[in-house]
Amino acid sequence: MADQAHIHAAPASAPDGETAARRPGFAPRGQPVIHGINRIGLFALYMKEVRRFLKVQTQTIWAPAVTTLLFLVIFTVALGRSGGTVLGVPFASFIAPGLIVMAMMQNAFANSSFSFLSGKIQGTIIDLLMPPLSDGELMTGIVAAAVTRAVLVGGAVALAMAFYPGVTLGAAHPWAIVWFGLMGSVMLALIGLLTSIWAEKFDHNAAITNFVIAPLSLLSGTFYVIDNLAPAFQSISRFNPFFYVISGFRFGFLGQSDIGNSNMAVVHGAIGLGVFNLALAAVIYLILRSGWKLKD
Repeated sequence: MADQAHIHAAPASAPDGETAARRPGFAPRGQPVIHGINRIGLFALYMKEVRRFLKVQTQTIWAPAVTTLLFLVIFTVALGRSGGTVLGVPFASFIAPGLIVMAMMQNAFANSSFSFLSGKIQGTIIDLLMPPLSDGELMTGIVAAAVTRAVLVGGAVALAMAFYPGVTLGAAHPWAIVWFGLMGSVMLALIGLLTSIWAEKFDHNAAITNFVIAPLSLLSGTFYVIDNLAPAFQSISRFNPFFYVISGFRFGFLGQSDIGNSNMAVVHGAIGLGVFNLALAAVIYLILRSGWKLKD
């Protein structure tokens, strides 16, 4: 009788999910368990991306530093033998900051443009989409890792150039070095993330690198001041966001820039670059929310 009483007193059978939802320690079905920012998940994604490029650091950090140093050697030997100066400094000291930040931007793009694209091709994209990370956290983790690689590459390039004859790297305006270096890296990391969302094969990624990133980098005043260009091309250069990154970064080292005739022109360029990055991040966030090219 006791067993029968126990059976009659038991609650009616319910699906396992509903029973679990009523147990202490379990949130009701449909209610999120993680509130606010998923810091653990965000850090795990960041470390995954950082460890990915650190495993092949000879290729991802030291090789770009050597390649950039070769640019410096070639251009200083070819154009700097006459002892000419640009913006009042030797040619080698003039192009060195531009080469540093150009390497930073290119490697930020290379790192973030690989994330989703490799997942699409290898069929592991689910590993990025299934974890309990919001679209903003997903974007932040990938961009932060790309910026980390950019900073490491920039440090390696600067260290190599510091020992190169004829190069003087002084910090006239440290805030400009930090701001333009980070904003340039963030901008290219965001563009790389957008590319990895859009691309369906590595050829698409290579096309953006060769026909968009490389021309904008090389034609942004890295090896010259835009005052040497015809007025029409000067106006075109001022629509190139890479120009503001490279000239602003150079201003941090030399205290001079071809952005404008005053320091306030550099400040306005810094603000404009920040606004541009915010707008670009907002567009990519909306694309991630839509699932375009990722969840189709």
